[in-house]
Amino acid sequence: MKVALKITGSLLDLVRRDLARLHFFAHERVGFLTAGAAAVPGGLMLLVREYMPVADEDYEVDPKVGARIGSNAMRKAAQAAYRPAAALLHVHTHGGRGLPGFSGVDLESGNKFVPGFFHSCLKMPHGLLVLSNNRATGLLWLEAGKPSVSIDRFIRIDQPIVEQWSAKYELA
Repeated sequence: MKVALKITGSLLDLVRRDLARLHFFAHERVGFLTAGAAAVPGGLMLLVREYMPVADEDYEVDPKVGARIGSNAMRKAAQAAYRPAAALLHVHTHGGRGLPGFSGVDLESGNKFVPGFFHSCLKMPHGLLVLSNNRATGLLWLEAGKPSVSIDRFIRIDQPIVEQWSAKYELA
C-alpha cells in the first residue's frame, strides 16, 4: 500500500516556524497535525487539515529526551481528532537539510503513544512525522496493534503544485 500526504505550503511553513521556536527548558518543540484520509487507487491519501502546537505548559522536564509532553497535550490532540474524525500525526523537526530519520527515542516512544490515538478515533490511521528544513519522513499505523507503514510521498501544495520530496522509512 502506498501512502501520500498533502499539505499546503503556507501550513507547512507555519509548522516549521513554530517547531523552530525556543522553549524555556525543552530542547525541541512538538506538535500535532490532523488530516482527512481517503482511499485512492493503490493506497491512501492524507490531506492535512490543521496544525496544533503543544502549549508551553504541556511540556515536562526530562533531561533524557529533547522534549517530553504530558497527558494534557495528548488529551488535547486526541480531542481535536475526535470530531470531525481525523488522522492524528505527531510532528517534530530535526532541522538541517535532506531526508531526516527517526531517532531511537522517536521510534520507541511512538510505538507506545501512537496506538493510544486509536482510542479517540478508531477508524482513522495515525502516525509520526519528522521534518528537516526541506524534506520529511513519516510512519503511519493503519490499525491499532498492527505494524506501521511508511508515508511514501509528501506533497506540498502551492502555486504551482510541486512534489517536493518523497521518503521511505520502515519500523521493525
